Amino acid sequence: MNAPFVRELEDRPGKLTYQRWASFGPYYAMFPVSFARRVVTTYTEAGDSVLDPFSGRGTSIICAAEFGREGLGVELNPLGWLYGDVKLNPGRKELVLARLAHITNMASEFEYDADQLPEFFKRCFCKTVREFLVASREALDWRGSRIDRTLMGFILVYLHGKVDRGRPNALSNQMRQTKAMAPEYSIRWWAKNSMYDPPEISPEPFLRQRVEWRYAKGKPANPHIAASIRNGDCRKVLPGIRGNLVGNCKLLLTSPPYCGVTSYYYDQWLRFWMLGETSHPTRDASWKGKFENGADYQDMLDQAFASSRRLLADDATIYVRTDKREATKTATLTALEQAFPEWSVAMIDSPFPRDTQTALFGDRTKKPGEVDIVMRR
Repeated sequence: MNAPFVRELEDRPGKLTYQRWASFGPYYAMFPVSFARRVVTTYTEAGDSVLDPFSGRGTSIICAAEFGREGLGVELNPLGWLYGDVKLNPGRKELVLARLAHITNMASEFEYDADQLPEFFKRCFCKTVREFLVASREALDWRGSRIDRTLMGFILVYLHGKVDRGRPNALSNQMRQTKAMAPEYSIRWWAKNSMYDPPEISPEPFLRQRVEWRYAKGKPANPHIAASIRNGDCRKVLPGIRGNLVGNCKLLLTSPPYCGVTSYYYDQWLRFWMLGETSHPTRDASWKGKFENGADYQDMLDQAFASSRRLLADDATIYVRTDKREATKTATLTALEQAFPEWSVAMIDSPFPRDTQTALFGDRTKKPGEVDIVMRR
């Protein structure tokens, strides 16, 4: 760490609040919080603006707000957007807990719907949890209501996870927190490991405890900082941006999806079910895929960075973390050099410090790591 970053990290107001909220929301290929903090504080000053056209769960924008920078993030994936929006400006704790109690009281009305769910759900969640989840899925207006969105965020975070020595850390039977396995595989695994019946959990006290903990140091909302994350395609959202951000953003900090690596939908299909998707993972829409078509991937990056250009100041820094594999790296560098031909380019290797997520599922092959592309005039 450089000395200015250490000072700013230690001296900023509300640091414990931001530390508690910054990691909200398990998500694949997310920025390390420490990395985003370091880049934001190295290349911007208080009052500057930060842009992230592929904001994921919003780490770059929450770190910008944390250090007194304004920020705009855009995220196509509604799950990532929900996480980012909640941790950037969560609803009032008292109202979130009241909504939790209300959903709990109405959950028994959904007994029939819960019983009609496929076998996977009956092995993953006990009856009380299933009723609560179906009620939440039907009743929470997570797009239109900040309170409902905040409660849905907590449900999604703890929807599935480990059972540690018989003590559940989530609402589900044993499962990774970061990735939902396929239904058929899960059923076979639970049966093989004598975990065919899910743990009995009361959702209301389970979630209440975790809401109380998250809010214990306060909430990160800063009324003096204009920071937001929008749900949509950055190629369509960014051209419509007006106001102070145009021509004034001092840092573009982002990490685009990697070509052919993962489906953000498929890995999170169970959480997407909570948001209204099908009860079995599918790949029937383009946003659910792995960006495997090279030409389409290049076109997406070309348009995304071209749309970002009008928002950047002439002395802005462009900092893009991407996959070191040739397809993704070449496409990203090509798009950046096309959008910013007068910027100089520096490449910084960023090897993985530990096993990647794929190692958890049997893939022990060595991964090439990532590379940071830094561009300045």
